[in-house]
Amino acid sequence: MDMSNTDKNEILSEYIDFLKYEKNYSKNTYDSYRRDIIDFLNFTNKELINISKKDIDNYVINNIHKLRETSINRRLASIKNFFKYLTNYKGYVNVSDEVESMKRKQRLPKYLSSEEINKLLNINLVNKFDYRNKAMLELLYGSGLRASELTSLDTISIDFENKILNVYGKGKKERIVPLNDIAIKYLKIYIYDYRPLMFIKGKRRSDALFLNNHGDRITRHGLNLLLNKIAEVANINKEITPHVLRHSFATHLIENGADIRSVQELLGHENVVTTEIYTHVANNYVSKNYNEYFSRSKKGSD
Repeated sequence: MDMSNTDKNEILSEYIDFLKYEKNYSKNTYDSYRRDIIDFLNFTNKELINISKKDIDNYVINNIHKLRETSINRRLASIKNFFKYLTNYKGYVNVSDEVESMKRKQRLPKYLSSEEINKLLNINLVNKFDYRNKAMLELLYGSGLRASELTSLDTISIDFENKILNVYGKGKKERIVPLNDIAIKYLKIYIYDYRPLMFIKGKRRSDALFLNNHGDRITRHGLNLLLNKIAEVANINKEITPHVLRHSFATHLIENGADIRSVQELLGHENVVTTEIYTHVANNYVSKNYNEYFSRSKKGSD
């Protein structure tokens, strides 16, 4: 289905007539819809049939630092209603169906400073549990994993050769997460030297990556207890949870210039509006890769 600009203008005109005569919207309302839709279509510069959800997300990103949340949400409402019309009356797929509005009055996520992260990760390595904790925290912070994602990892989830991790997030959706060099270093030490020491003689060996003192898969509750014990030893007087480390990961990426789209993909967010809260620390965006942004991915760091 090919659609020229003339066809696009005709469909938009038909839609405005629909609002005017079928919906009985006021002139101010349908004029507002018209302006919002034209602004979006000019931004995408695509034919209607070629517009995707990603185009709408990019439109939101482009306006985050230009408009208030209420203005962006109004434009999103105009776009969503337009695509609902296209679906119901023109046979299009509704690419806006899963687009979320920006949430208002969100509390900024709690996160640790880089100095606090370094203190937390500076674990005194003495026994097998210390090496497990070191590998676990480097991975948790270095990849921005959720607690459930970390505790569900198996040893086969790691691909050392390609420096990636296979993660199953919310809704069992798989995503590929990059591994930095420091995380790889301590994961290898833990897996090859210390994880075998954590099995209990006569007990079936678990495939889980991170094991507790019973040789079983570590639980979310156990992970939370460990994090707070490690924070106490590091003299960090804050409640530390896996989500705090996840927020720290995202915030530090944004602070160092990562674009919001990259952070969205790394965190496994379905919608970019979920990720936009981290832009409270961003002045501008640049398009580079994870290894250039994330300090702990650089060899020789500790």
